[in-house]
Amino acid sequence: MGIFGRKRAKPTGRHAAPEVDERPVADDADEEIESQLSETSDGPFDLADAPEDGIPRIDLGSVKVPVPDGSQVQVEMDPESGGVRAVHVVTEQGQITVSGYAAPRSGGLWKDVSTELTEQLRADGAKVSVGMGEWGLELSAIVGDVALRFVGVDGPRWMLRGVIAGPQSQASQAPAVLREIVRHTIVDRGDAPMPVRTPLTITLPDAVAQHIAEQQG
Repeated sequence: MGIFGRKRAKPTGRHAAPEVDERPVADDADEEIESQLSETSDGPFDLADAPEDGIPRIDLGSVKVPVPDGSQVQVEMDPESGGVRAVHVVTEQGQITVSGYAAPRSGGLWKDVSTELTEQLRADGAKVSVGMGEWGLELSAIVGDVALRFVGVDGPRWMLRGVIAGPQSQASQAPAVLREIVRHTIVDRGDAPMPVRTPLTITLPDAVAQHIAEQQG
């Protein structure tokens, strides 16, 4: 879906590309504010705290995402830039996309993003409900025949967002599948300063990049 959420949203279709906050705010600007980080002792993990658990993950540079048995990995390319737009894990319950973003040290970004995302989805005609999950706010939405579930996690200087999009017939099982993948994701934020909401760079494993290059060639 590629929806991120934005302030003062302009009318767009529900497949609009995400917009990042263009305000020049450093990701450590709020470090003295009371912490609003999510409880992540059981995952997702910052790279510095990642366990050696033997779980197979696809290394996308900024995020290392588990790939369950029986699932497939799909790469979405940007036709204009030729770069990677997103990487999806396709399961029986739906298509899962996990993305990382730069965030304040104090956390709290997901609260703002989820509010903006709710407004955007409703403006696009979706039926949206907001509930609480293990990391905080979760969004459920119905767009046509597609059921969506969004979760967000505020980590140290990063925010992780996961979404699953699938048929309404799988809507009862989809959230658990999404949470399990998010829970075992590892985030490599890096040390470089970034404006808040900057998407963390996705890179492909060499074998995957070569395969895509051969297909395009």
